Amino acid sequence: VLILKVLSILLLFYKNTSLPVTSSFQPALILEIAKILMQNYCLPEKLFGMQEAIQQVITSGEILQISDKKTLASLLTAGVQGALRDPRLTVSYEANPVPVVPPVLQTLSKDQLRRLVRNSLKLDILENNTGYLRIDQIIDQETVAKAGSQLWDNVWNKVAQTSSLIFDLRYNTGGELSGVPVIISYFSDPEPPIHIDTIYDRSSNTTKELWTMSSIPGKRYGKKKDVIILTSRRTMGAAEAVAYTLKKLKRAIIVGERSAGGSVKVQKIRIAQSDFYITVPVARSINPITGHSWEVSGVSPTINVMAKKAVSKAKSLLALRYAIPKIMQIISDIMRDTYAFSDRVSTLLQHLQSTDLLSVGSEKDLAVRLNQNLQTASEDPRLIIRYMQDDDAGIEQDHELYTIPDNTELLKAYVNRVFKVEVLPGNTGYLRFDELAETSAVPELEKLMAQKIWEPLKDTDNLIIDLRYNTRGSSNSLTLMLSYLCDCSQKPNFFTINDRIKNTTTEHKSLSKTTGPVYNSRHGVYVLASYHTASTGEELAYLIQSLSCGTVVGEITSGNLMHSKTFEIEGTDIAITVPFINFIDNNGEYWLGGGVVPDAIVLAEEALDRVYEVMEFHKGLRTLIAGVGELLEQHYAIEEVAINVSQVLLTKWREGLYRSVVDFESLASQMTIDLQESSGDHRIHVFHCDVEPESPHDIPKMPSPEEFGYIAESLFKTEVLPGNIGYLRFDMMLDIEVVKGVGPQLLNSVWKKMVNTEALIIDMRYNTGGYSTAVPLFCTYFFDAEPPQHLYTIYARATNTLTKVMTFSHIRGQRYGSSKDLFILTSHMTGSPAELFARAMSDLNRATVIGEPTIGGSLSSGTYQIRDSVLYASIPNQIILSPTTGKVWSFLGVEPHVSTQVTEALSVAQTIIAARLKKKEQEQ
Repeated sequence: VLILKVLSILLLFYKNTSLPVTSSFQPALILEIAKILMQNYCLPEKLFGMQEAIQQVITSGEILQISDKKTLASLLTAGVQGALRDPRLTVSYEANPVPVVPPVLQTLSKDQLRRLVRNSLKLDILENNTGYLRIDQIIDQETVAKAGSQLWDNVWNKVAQTSSLIFDLRYNTGGELSGVPVIISYFSDPEPPIHIDTIYDRSSNTTKELWTMSSIPGKRYGKKKDVIILTSRRTMGAAEAVAYTLKKLKRAIIVGERSAGGSVKVQKIRIAQSDFYITVPVARSINPITGHSWEVSGVSPTINVMAKKAVSKAKSLLALRYAIPKIMQIISDIMRDTYAFSDRVSTLLQHLQSTDLLSVGSEKDLAVRLNQNLQTASEDPRLIIRYMQDDDAGIEQDHELYTIPDNTELLKAYVNRVFKVEVLPGNTGYLRFDELAETSAVPELEKLMAQKIWEPLKDTDNLIIDLRYNTRGSSNSLTLMLSYLCDCSQKPNFFTINDRIKNTTTEHKSLSKTTGPVYNSRHGVYVLASYHTASTGEELAYLIQSLSCGTVVGEITSGNLMHSKTFEIEGTDIAITVPFINFIDNNGEYWLGGGVVPDAIVLAEEALDRVYEVMEFHKGLRTLIAGVGELLEQHYAIEEVAINVSQVLLTKWREGLYRSVVDFESLASQMTIDLQESSGDHRIHVFHCDVEPESPHDIPKMPSPEEFGYIAESLFKTEVLPGNIGYLRFDMMLDIEVVKGVGPQLLNSVWKKMVNTEALIIDMRYNTGGYSTAVPLFCTYFFDAEPPQHLYTIYARATNTLTKVMTFSHIRGQRYGSSKDLFILTSHMTGSPAELFARAMSDLNRATVIGEPTIGGSLSSGTYQIRDSVLYASIPNQIILSPTTGKVWSFLGVEPHVSTQVTEALSVAQTIIAARLKKKEQEQ
């Protein structure tokens, strides 16, 4: 018999306990407890271990001396519970025990059954046809059958007529587990049967499954009507099984307190012939859905409230659940009528209807749950459902637009009041306006603005537009500003507004003719923004960015667009905000709100100073961009591509696409994107460095014999797999001079283990770089001496030469030959020289490549300073040509013959080898 871990802990506990000593206690009592637990405890897996520890304590001869037997029982209880972490295990001392004989319910008379039903169940019909059923004892299945019509006609069939049910188990402290399937079946459909529980009995070592019943004596409540179960700290046993099962089946909401965490079955067992007894849980429940149980931990409520408030909370919850269909219908109607993306409404509503609302306990919970689902499905941050009591601002009122009548004097007064114009030091224009009004007299207003704004600013070198305090205005007036700031000769449409409520689509185009001089791309335009910038101010900042006609500096704007409308859901504190306008920019992109992110983010009060720094940086921008183009034309391996890319960069600068660049770091990032996009070569990049970078291609140092031992151990891994399959992994390509220098050691420690294998797997999944000079030598080992093989051709831009790379006619050691199977494993990490080897062997049909596509690296790149700045360009100056097609493949990467995840490449190779070897055997 395996001795319990618990007993060792107990004995050690007692050994260190200081108690009055008047009588001796023998460890035999503990051993008897061990036997009882081993034979009866429902979690036997907890009982194994530490036999040696307890045996050592017992054989040490130490005697535990406890003066009081009840104290001893308490200590035993604490020890057993602490060791097994099970509060149901208790030891008691009972000198005169009174046997507890449970009533045999199936022998009750009709009168007794009637009293049992009357005393165990209480039924009321509350307002709104809500049933209230209190059950204080779960009656076993046989008694249910015997009670018959008394139970079904007087209770369950009446409950079935209600619209919803409050099922009160707060005072239910026990009952029979066999009655649980009857109750679960009542709240389920007859088909299909549902596996609701599994009961394991330790004493008999048997397992019993509990399933719903296909037929019951009366009507079913079914699966659709709301059921709320009330629990308390006193709820125990079979009642917990009912609550736990219905909760996990998502058939009921639990309201109240966490239940007691009782047991399926406990048994009080006498310890040998003493007056000590141990209470042991002898059976356990295993829920088929969770794999766990309500025992010990209890049933956690869906909504946690004090037991005495549970009925009130249940009533309010049912009222909410009764209102949910109406709330959902109102939300659906609002979205159908107003949401700007009308083609998405049907899908969004389907997603919304599928929201799991079982655990919703309040209007706030409902709003949060619906909003989470709506945001996830729509990906539209403007579409919001919220609980209004959490919003201090409440429902935002639609702002009245300031409209100017068609009156010349009023228009003059408006222009003079709103627009502030001056010329700052450095011949920099400054324009501030805090609103942009609506008017039908657009031509007249444009003339006045030309006179007030554009005539004084026409000769300035740069313009600062201050929108830090601009909080309102009309989108219709934006064209008056944009027509002077942006050159839209190619795309005259500035933006488009789709209004779902008005069912209109309006294109806002550049003015066909302006009264004053156009500022546009001849100058630098800089917009100051702040957190307060909202409405039309945000729209203007956004459009200046998207049209590439200016640079935004300051804080992220408020995100408070006037494109949405908020609706209160009648009778609730829930509101939905729906965007009814879609704002579409010059590039066809939908603006879904959110603040405008400045190109240079600084505090609003520091924005003006930051603008002057950006202006200074922009003065040298064209020189740097032209400098990159010149370096490309001088050094990039493909000259015609370099010329085209150089022109593309300057065109982008002229079109204002570099206005968002505000420092060297952002310039390096943008130029890298443009270079790679326009050339199709991801190896070209620009970087910022305060000191001149070191050359990445240092002359390799010849290792000493001791150093080579370390190199061989760290870089190479060899293994002969089952079936005489060689496995060679190395994670860096060595320089050819190093390879020649350590050739004998390399052949002896690595190659001799591989050369006589039946097939070879070369693992280059983690080979991230090194030198390409040894690649031809490595390739040579896998071909015959004659004829020599053309591996690849290198074109060097610096010398304008083509070099054919061939296999070697003479090498040290034995060749692997050209007939045995070769497999190369690759990943997205596989670096340039390893890629070169894999591609050459693949092109010549000498190897099967397995794994992931490689990224496509560069064998030779030069690093060049851009003018005299802190920017440098890394430019590939060689290309590799295929020996079979003559096409460039140096930056295309290697596409494997068999694509698979990097972790599975080796096993895939072994499977292919095994299949090939088996086929050869069959052919022989």
